[in-house]
Amino acid sequence: MFLKFSEVLINFFSGFNVIHYITFRSALSAVTSFLIAVVLAPFLIRKLKKRNVVDMNTRKDCPALNVLHKDKNGTPTMGGIIIIISFLISILIWGNLQNQYVWLVIISILVMGALGFVDDFLKLRNKSSQALSMRSKLIVQILFGLAVGTYLYLNPIHSTYGTSLQFPFFKNLFLDLGIFYILFVVFVILATSNAVNITDGLDGLAVGCLMICLGAYAIISYLTGHIEFANYLQILHIAGSGELAVCATALIGSSLAFLWFNAQPAQIFMGDVGSLPLGTVIGIIALITKQELLLFLVGGVFVIEILSVAIQIIFYKTRHKRVFKMAPLHHHFEKLGWQESQVIVRFWIIGLILALLSLSTLKLR
Repeated sequence: MFLKFSEVLINFFSGFNVIHYITFRSALSAVTSFLIAVVLAPFLIRKLKKRNVVDMNTRKDCPALNVLHKDKNGTPTMGGIIIIISFLISILIWGNLQNQYVWLVIISILVMGALGFVDDFLKLRNKSSQALSMRSKLIVQILFGLAVGTYLYLNPIHSTYGTSLQFPFFKNLFLDLGIFYILFVVFVILATSNAVNITDGLDGLAVGCLMICLGAYAIISYLTGHIEFANYLQILHIAGSGELAVCATALIGSSLAFLWFNAQPAQIFMGDVGSLPLGTVIGIIALITKQELLLFLVGGVFVIEILSVAIQIIFYKTRHKRVFKMAPLHHHFEKLGWQESQVIVRFWIIGLILALLSLSTLKLR
């Protein structure tokens, strides 16, 4: 919105030209979303408590973990609403609303946020650990993935490599998937949204790792959208992708404010309404910047978490044995005797190291 107004304001004061700089708007989008979320959070926490929108945080398959997390019972949930609202307001103020990629992020937030909201709402109403069946959730995610994949296929991001994957550490190694790129998009959206959802099990764990991933992709978005930096680093230049940096920093700001209230001991939980859309956005940004395979390194913590669940299920069904004391992996370490705060901070550290390593691949080719 301000970007459009600045075209008029520049006629009165040339200093307003600074609004055209992505770096300036990225910084202010983060500050704006942070301030909105900080103000909104206490109000929403009170309302959720009043309406008994709380998480009982119980697992029938693990009484020991229920004892360990008994203090979390009664904590308000669906806090992802805070992140979504503050992000939307911030991006409507500072984002370029004529950019198709910005709208793709907004639509992803709204669609997957709605899916998460319905799931959270039904859980609370039915007082069960799962309301929507896994099949129902997967169908919605797959349909949305097909819609995004089809759009990207029909409207190629890059004239030459629109349906290709670029391999990290290599300058000219590409794999053209052709029409199968649509299925790859579905896989990315399924993987990212569910991986973040699975990781959201300890106070501040998921949102902290999310901010690290978003920070890395904010930098990547800016570099791919800047033709000189892209040419220097010999990465694909994607015109308009720099605007995704504004989206990413807006989410970082709102997530940082949410962490203020979600840090141990949490005053509010994110819920599916937050984890599903935020995970999806990371996948969307990776797809648009043509750094899809780098996602496995940037979001390494999420990859490990979802793999731990898959491995546990496969081994239990085929060999009737458990590889981990409990899945996802963060609960395994809790059962090994790690304090919750130790698990959280150590996972953050691993996530930060992986993010820095992923950024180094842009030059190490």
